[in-house]
Amino acid sequence: MIKKLTIFTPTYNRAHLLPRLYASLCRQTSEDFCWLIVDDGSSDDTENLIKSWQQEASIDIRYFYKENGGMHTGHNLAYEKIDTELNVCVDSDDYMPANAVELILKKWENIEDKTKIAGIVGLDAEENGKLIGSGLPDNVQQGSITDLYFKHGVTGDKKMIIRTDVVRQYPSYPEYKGEKLVPLGILYMMIGQDYDFIYSNEIYCIVEYQAEGSSNTIFRQYRQSPRGFAYARMIGKKYTPSLFKNLIQSTHLGSSAIFLSDYSLLLKGSKVYQNLLTFPFAVLLNLYIKRKIK
Repeated sequence: MIKKLTIFTPTYNRAHLLPRLYASLCRQTSEDFCWLIVDDGSSDDTENLIKSWQQEASIDIRYFYKENGGMHTGHNLAYEKIDTELNVCVDSDDYMPANAVELILKKWENIEDKTKIAGIVGLDAEENGKLIGSGLPDNVQQGSITDLYFKHGVTGDKKMIIRTDVVRQYPSYPEYKGEKLVPLGILYMMIGQDYDFIYSNEIYCIVEYQAEGSSNTIFRQYRQSPRGFAYARMIGKKYTPSLFKNLIQSTHLGSSAIFLSDYSLLLKGSKVYQNLLTFPFAVLLNLYIKRKIK
């Protein structure tokens, strides 16, 4: 029997963290989900650990191993393999409250017309209950991700539950040789141009940012994945309504062009004049990043 929701987890050498997530999934008050793990080339005991849990059969687990390519490539493979109506990514260092699946599915079933609804936006929180960033507006029921951040002033990471058939209408994250990161938010931004999300002020995920995680190594990621960041900046410039944010995106795009020694990037995408206008600031940003990663 096909479940309603897939919880997918891209992971790399996180065997020491996965048991907490597994335990939280075993505690769920609804069993209408499966857990799909994409092992991004781990060299620790991840595979044996997952196989032992599959033998326990406490929950439905699917496991896929791939060569190391970075978080976004794990998402690409997950979207290929998922066969449920809904999906949500829960990172290997995070876990879910015991009623999270039940809350998600109840929220989804209460939506009368899902034709132009891509999914649900819910909340992330720390273990002590403190929200990551702000809550969602109480007086607005639905809208795009862009609306949330630029119109309603929402801050912080949020949990995205998405219709699988909707995800497949959009391009996969590009995979550049030698690079390990393309910012994930660009997919949600593109989806939001065609579909609304239902806003939910319910906590679906407890997060814990790791010292070695992408959130805390962002400057090194800038240097190591300039094409991935340049792609994300061009998508961001296309759909961001704020002039100030567009100028920031242009500055970051210029810095990526410097790292790549590929200045043709400045002439690609939308609002090219902004890339040229902000290039002196891109030079300063590039120097700052180089200094931070020494």
